[in-house]
Amino acid sequence: MISQQAIYDRVRLIPEGKVATYGQIAKLVGYPRHARQVGYALARLDQDSNVPWHRVINAKGMISPRGFEGSDDLQRILLEEEGVVFIEGKISLKEFQWKPKNDDIR
Repeated sequence: MISQQAIYDRVRLIPEGKVATYGQIAKLVGYPRHARQVGYALARLDQDSNVPWHRVINAKGMISPRGFEGSDDLQRILLEEEGVVFIEGKISLKEFQWKPKNDDIR
């Protein structure tokens, strides 16, 4: 089973202005193909958590609804404040996806 703490630790490494996909985080914690588990872990976070959950999006470059009302609007606002650009509701993964180096994920 994926450790929620391992997920949170990896998500904390995503730099401001970058995004990662649920699947990318799952792979980084050693559980490829378990993107849904990453989503569940992030949905369990308190709203005042210091984990930058808003930097995690789906593989299509889009925001997925989270557990509370208005979370998708909030996520978009937070990402835009960091300089992430949406075009027709999508984020260019080519431009904004975090590409960690080995030293980043230790």
